[in-house]
Amino acid sequence: MSENQNLLAEQRRALILDEVRRRGGVRVNELTRRLNVSDMTVRRDLDALARRGVIEKVHGGAVPVVEASTHEPGFEAKSALEPTAKEDIARVAAAMVVPGSAVALSGGTTTYVLAQHLVDVRDLTVVTNSVRVADVFHAVQRSNAVGGGRTGAATVVLTGGVRTPSDSLVGPVADQAIASLHFDVLFLGVHGISVEAGLSTPNLAEAETNRRFIQSARRVVVVADHTKWGTVGLSSFAGLEQVDTFVTDSGLSAAAREEIAEHLPGLLVAEPAPDGD
Repeated sequence: MSENQNLLAEQRRALILDEVRRRGGVRVNELTRRLNVSDMTVRRDLDALARRGVIEKVHGGAVPVVEASTHEPGFEAKSALEPTAKEDIARVAAAMVVPGSAVALSGGTTTYVLAQHLVDVRDLTVVTNSVRVADVFHAVQRSNAVGGGRTGAATVVLTGGVRTPSDSLVGPVADQAIASLHFDVLFLGVHGISVEAGLSTPNLAEAETNRRFIQSARRVVVVADHTKWGTVGLSSFAGLEQVDTFVTDSGLSAAAREEIAEHLPGLLVAEPAPDGD
């Protein structure tokens, strides 16, 4: 960052994305003045954001990508988005888990990363509707079995149900299984979160399954990177007042943090891990 020592590339791109979404579009010359960087740097940032699929480049600037509220990307496609942010969020969220507790993990790529941080927490009971999350714990159990086993491994309950493009299990079978259980804490991944729409998803069946998760949890923790703020899917399944804590990453803009603080009792912003951590 020789041109602007105050902003890292990812922070600068987060500001650009926030500006695009808030204003409906930006021009390159406006960004060069605001960020105090060169035309070339701004264009590289726009290229990077366009490759992620979060903006569309137009002559002289960029506009937001208009995505159908019913569009649901597959698991692999979503895994490639904001991997560093998801790792930071998972690290902070995992520190909230007490050994011996009952934890629910909804489907999603952020909860999948979180699962990888929870495999060493002793004596957990993990309820999930995510095939990918269950596989994380099962892989560790198989490895431990080969090595003679270990005490304190997690007990995993996979709900059953109909599989979605993001490898979540939803529908009446999942809903009935979840409704009969009670969790100390639910870690919930979301497609979108906003003041107006609350928590939302493009999948109607997943919306109902998530409602059941929330009803069965003593504490609800949303884990979602900064790009989910302001996104709205087809179906809302909870209001912000039903969320106890929102764990997100440092790419969230200052304006968004202020807005969230007005509507949510708990906001945790995961800062990047120190080099070598």
